[in-house]
Amino acid sequence: MAEPALLARQNTGAFDLGGLNDAQRRAVEAIDGPVLVLAGAGTGKTRVLTTRLAFTIATGRAFPSELLAVTFTNKAAREMRERLEAMVGRAAEGVWLGTFHAIAARILRRHAEAIGLKPSFTILDTDDQIRLLKQILAAENIDERRWPARLLLTQIQRWKDRGLGPEKVSPADADGFAQGQAIDLYNQYQERLITVNAVDFGDLLLHNLNLFTGNPDILADYQRRFRYLLVDEYQDTNVAQYLWLRLLAQKRRNLCCVGDDDQSIYSWRGAEIGNILRFEKDFPGATIARLEQNYRSTPHILGAAGGMITQNQGRLGKTLWTDADEGEKVVMRAVWDAEEEARWAGDEIEALQRKGHALSEIAILVRASFQTREFEDRFIALALPYRVIGGPRFYERQEIRDALAYLRMVNQPADDLAFERILNTPRRGIGSATVQELHGLARSERLPLIEAARTLVASERLRPAARNALAAFIGAVDRWRARAQQISHTDLVQIVLDESGYTAMWQADRSPDAAGRLENLKELVVAMAEFENLGGFLEHVSLVMDNAAEAGGDMVNLMTLHSAKGLEFDTVFLPGWEEGLFPNQRAMEENGLAALEEERRLAYVGLTRARHRAYVSFAANRRIHGQWQNTIRSRFIDELPPEHVEVVAELGLQPAASSGAGWASTIEIPAAMPWRPPARPRHPLLASAGPVPRRGEEVHRVGGFVVGGRIFHQKFGYGTITGVEDNKLAIHFDVAGDKKVMDAFVEHA
Repeated sequence: MAEPALLARQNTGAFDLGGLNDAQRRAVEAIDGPVLVLAGAGTGKTRVLTTRLAFTIATGRAFPSELLAVTFTNKAAREMRERLEAMVGRAAEGVWLGTFHAIAARILRRHAEAIGLKPSFTILDTDDQIRLLKQILAAENIDERRWPARLLLTQIQRWKDRGLGPEKVSPADADGFAQGQAIDLYNQYQERLITVNAVDFGDLLLHNLNLFTGNPDILADYQRRFRYLLVDEYQDTNVAQYLWLRLLAQKRRNLCCVGDDDQSIYSWRGAEIGNILRFEKDFPGATIARLEQNYRSTPHILGAAGGMITQNQGRLGKTLWTDADEGEKVVMRAVWDAEEEARWAGDEIEALQRKGHALSEIAILVRASFQTREFEDRFIALALPYRVIGGPRFYERQEIRDALAYLRMVNQPADDLAFERILNTPRRGIGSATVQELHGLARSERLPLIEAARTLVASERLRPAARNALAAFIGAVDRWRARAQQISHTDLVQIVLDESGYTAMWQADRSPDAAGRLENLKELVVAMAEFENLGGFLEHVSLVMDNAAEAGGDMVNLMTLHSAKGLEFDTVFLPGWEEGLFPNQRAMEENGLAALEEERRLAYVGLTRARHRAYVSFAANRRIHGQWQNTIRSRFIDELPPEHVEVVAELGLQPAASSGAGWASTIEIPAAMPWRPPARPRHPLLASAGPVPRRGEEVHRVGGFVVGGRIFHQKFGYGTITGVEDNKLAIHFDVAGDKKVMDAFVEHA
């Protein structure tokens, strides 16, 4: 059989590259040696990837089995394989094409014995990993409530992402868990995995690294086998993936990495942007191919995103351009608060829908998941169908369902489903045997569970510990029901969540999503404030859930910016561009300038999801942790070139053009952040002479609300004031009837 190199000389030019632009063609034809393809958003990256593979096969440079192509998702791998097979037919069958984990697992099963495993090893999911770690913690007499297994698992996964086994972790890096016992626990965990013939996902790459470095003959075999290596989304690789690729590419150096340094947004899960930034240093003489012609967005969208991202220092640099028509400018909207932000978006979406715009081609991209609540409520009111991508709807989230179960118990103690959900959440020492006893008694006596629990507590049928725990729970429910008659429902929910230990449970949880869950619980309190009482709020939630069950077909897309990576829509709304929210305050406090640049890349990703229209908005006021605060517009807004932006200020936010102070802010910006409000605003309409009060507050201070005055409420419409007590108003609404609301939620009509 002829050598691939000989076949290449014979077949060069036989493969048609006529459908590619010049930059794409250069990226495809630069086959030999290290190549970095900087593929900007919407520049045809997937087409280049698959064409490059097909070109390599068709021109005889390598047999299919000598090609290794790795991706980050199964979806990307599937799409690449389908396109490749369409180009070269059955010749694509031998290509090693899959995710990092899939390829690593394939290699590991071939050589499992070399690291002490059997080829039939099991890959554990997260639940199994946590269960195993809990056993280890219990054996070491470590209090799992103080040092959660989930926290230890997160730390172990971070080490594995960096290619560090227990023997390579430094003591200084392990101080944060159980007084320095983390390394020993990690070692026990790895030994236990070997004993039960199992691995976790982090092990797939880690064991590959150990396999290659400990067995030079095996490494040499794969270096010979893989004549050409191709890597997608290289900017998202972690250290372990980087080391794995370097080992495989050392001999032939035919490594092609495709990625975009401006779209590296996953450092929180181990991605290392330095991998792509130092490619030329790692592989001297590398070819750099830039894909800059964009086939997705309009010139205004690209100009706005490009002008902003140039503020980043850690980038290799490229300028996207397009032959498309100029299109609409990026719309910048200033609103009073998040509720009005959602109302405006809903109005715009309805207007687009009337013009024939498909709802499925519209996306709301938020920085934090708690932001979706206002949009969900508004879309429910407008009967606009929507879907939440990458996570459940607001009222379907675990922590919200748990909190609602507590409130349902206060409102209706006979709610057995709510009782069972919260009985041991957080854990109270009420085991499955007690629950079975409860159910048995409830069925035989035809009692609600809470009444069956009272009967059991009064008897001797339970062990003392279980009886005491059950009695304490019943006493708490009774106490909350009594308090419900004396305090507001918004105060009540905070008391219930605190006294039940539910808030403390998430505060003690060190998992990455715990902070978001706490934010969602605070947003729940904000949502409740719009209703007169607890019963009215719970009825609203029931209607929302019923609507969610019926939703289907053409729907607006709601998701976080991180979930939007790789997607595109005709129209994109980007709400909440405010300091502290976006860029995220917590991220900047933890990681400084590196976090700021990643936040800016996230903003760039958001803008470049839009094909034809992009709407950016910020609120003058936002309820943060249940408290109204004036906010300041995001620095990213000031970085958008004004020639690509159309600024629209909401009524009451017309600023003084001479001022450059920006919105007043109660969110502090760390001194380490290299940013100050610009001396002269780039967008005069966005300047402000000073703090902007929330809607209704200034009028109340100047003229006040009086009995008989006409007002407008965003949810209930027009009404007449019938009573005033401090900042609470009794109002007869023309349609909704009599209600009591806070003055912050109304304005003079």
